[in-house]
Amino acid sequence: MTGFEELAKQTVLYPQEVPLAVKTSKNGLAIGLPKEVSFQENRIALTPEAVAILVRNGHSVLYEKGAGEGAKFADNEYSEAGAQIVYSPKEVYDANVILKIEPLIDGEFELIKPGSTLISALNLPAHERDYFERLNSRNITGIGYEYIEDEAGGLPVIRTMSEIAGCTVLLIAGEYLSSSSNGRGIILGGITGVPPTKVVVLGAGTVAEYAVRSALGMGADIKVFDKHLFKLQRFKYALGQNIYTSIIDSDTLTEAIERADVVIGAMRAEDGLSPIVVTEEMVARMKPNSVIIDVAIDQGGNFETSKMTSHKDPIFRTHEIIHYCVPNIAARVAHTASMALSNIFLPFLLQTGTIGGIEEMMYANRWFMKGVYTHKGTLTNAYIAKKFNMRYKDLELLLAARF
Repeated sequence: MTGFEELAKQTVLYPQEVPLAVKTSKNGLAIGLPKEVSFQENRIALTPEAVAILVRNGHSVLYEKGAGEGAKFADNEYSEAGAQIVYSPKEVYDANVILKIEPLIDGEFELIKPGSTLISALNLPAHERDYFERLNSRNITGIGYEYIEDEAGGLPVIRTMSEIAGCTVLLIAGEYLSSSSNGRGIILGGITGVPPTKVVVLGAGTVAEYAVRSALGMGADIKVFDKHLFKLQRFKYALGQNIYTSIIDSDTLTEAIERADVVIGAMRAEDGLSPIVVTEEMVARMKPNSVIIDVAIDQGGNFETSKMTSHKDPIFRTHEIIHYCVPNIAARVAHTASMALSNIFLPFLLQTGTIGGIEEMMYANRWFMKGVYTHKGTLTNAYIAKKFNMRYKDLELLLAARF
């Protein structure tokens, strides 16, 4: 009998699991994914797959139980990806970097750790001066992800969410034109022998592009308006079809809106709040039970009659016109939207860790710096400072002193 056979008789040998090798990094980020408490916000900023990549690259992720449920991601998917599951908001806000969809609300200010970094939407029109004062009092670095630029100067989060909103907005319009929603009782599009639905789109950006693509497929009659001729030219080139476009002119626009069945407001702010394009008088002249969808409501809206609504109570009527003014349209398709957001956040989080941290990322990349509106208790955004009569400091000067 060999020595090995004798050993096998005396002991039972079991194969042992080998722990997966995880890269460690002195620059690893501690990222918190809290459960959204804002009303009917179902999205989450990172998918389980993105969490797995971050963990493999030396970062840690605190995931609050149930945070992914609204987007149909299960808790066990995050735990299997390497996230640490925590069971209270207090625990998840112990992370140094808080990555969430909506801005902080009252109860969350007391939870966020002083000196940490908050990456979320800014939704500037929804805030007063008190919001920024409370962030500064806790020494928070605030980054509005909708203002983060890519290296080409674009706004990746805005573009991605705009693609989703543009694809979704026509479904919303069709829903509220129907008789079941007490609308005009018309089909969105056109059929043989019946005049097509008239759709007016304000703005020639990404929302407009994807909305118009959907509307063309349905056979609708479309008119697109914008302030800038070059945007309309670029729009027609991207679309590849000859559709009606016009510079915003009071007479032409008023006539088009008066005849429209659906008007979509998709003109984003160039600086601060979005422009009011349609006056209350113009709304009053529309056909009863026509539909207005104000995609720009998160920046103030394009209609004088607009006011922010929610997914639970999405519409109101003014002058017998249906207004849909929900700011987070993408939350209607939370799984898709979460995957899209995760594709944007993952690369810059990985780059942040490689460079050495949030401050280093700001200093190295002007496009990332664009999203920072307060840094370690100091307001750094000139527009916000002017709007609320607050003091601010130039972020580049702050970082230059640091480095």
